[in-house]
Amino acid sequence: MNASPEQPPPAVSVIMPVLNEERHLRDAVGHILRQEYAGELEVVIALGPSSDRTDEIAAELVREDPRVHTVPNPTGRTPAALNAAIKASRHPVVVRVDGHGMLSPDYIATAVRLLAETGAQNVGGIMHAEGENDWERAVAAAMTSKIGVGNAAFHTGGAAGPAETVYLGVFRRAALEQQGGYNEEFIRAQDWELNFRIREAGGLIWFSPELRVSYRPRPTVRALARQYKDYGRWRHVVARYHQGSINLRYLAPPAAVLAIAAGTVVGAALTPWGFVVPAGYLAAVTAGSVPAGRGLPLAARLRIPVALATMHMSWGWGFLTSPRSLARKVIASRRPAVTAEAEAGRETAGTGPADGPERGA
Repeated sequence: MNASPEQPPPAVSVIMPVLNEERHLRDAVGHILRQEYAGELEVVIALGPSSDRTDEIAAELVREDPRVHTVPNPTGRTPAALNAAIKASRHPVVVRVDGHGMLSPDYIATAVRLLAETGAQNVGGIMHAEGENDWERAVAAAMTSKIGVGNAAFHTGGAAGPAETVYLGVFRRAALEQQGGYNEEFIRAQDWELNFRIREAGGLIWFSPELRVSYRPRPTVRALARQYKDYGRWRHVVARYHQGSINLRYLAPPAAVLAIAAGTVVGAALTPWGFVVPAGYLAAVTAGSVPAGRGLPLAARLRIPVALATMHMSWGWGFLTSPRSLARKVIASRRPAVTAEAEAGRETAGTGPADGPERGA
């Protein structure tokens, strides 16, 4: 992974799963192609069954730059898209980017340097939410505040160091191939599950605030609610998949949903004192939105409590209603982590590497 003055930096494959990304796709790919990186670069876009102009824009990008390629992802599922893109890519460093993520100009160069300096199998940094209108700015403020997401370093920042998981990720291809890629049963939280296997196999996951990806929030209340409901639903699956991974931060939203529901019922049926709970929550998110909204226009600041409540309530509801059958299905698909020693033993026996993404031609 190190490059001497005479040797160019390692070649990089950027993989991008997309579905209905006509609004941001061209800009996101542009941020990749304009990277301040001296090594060879390719972009592999995995196309889901979009209902907008995403495929048309992707085809234009392929015609305009020979570094851009596409592969089909008929399921539309993110982990399947990632595996298809990995298989179609060919370079030793693999960078994951979403269709609405904008890489900072030195993102790839910094990530490659960190891989070499730390010996990590995967490095990642900050998900820097940025909005383009008042609602999206409100969501961005909520997503980067501790009252919105707790103390998650990839949202709020923090010191560089080993991490349980990171946002998106820049991987050594060998680590992806060793673990057989993403587990496609994890429609959400697939990053966490893959990083869990890498860590189980003795690999290091490294967080650094030097790495920064600008993220475009969901454009409507409904889209934000759907996103956070899915987050909560899959966080509960992860908690059942890996017991001991839950903490108070994850339990706060479902506890708030239950408390507000109970307080509303008590207030309506028994005593007005029950309404103290939902009123207290409303006061808390309103007060918490004040520091989160500093520097924003008034119209955006007024929307922050709505964004916070949508995130909290949707996440909590998703967590509470996550079906046990989903967790059982995912647990049944559990893959053991593959160590380098075990992989070497398989190859010596002539069975080859783990099933999963292969190096493309």
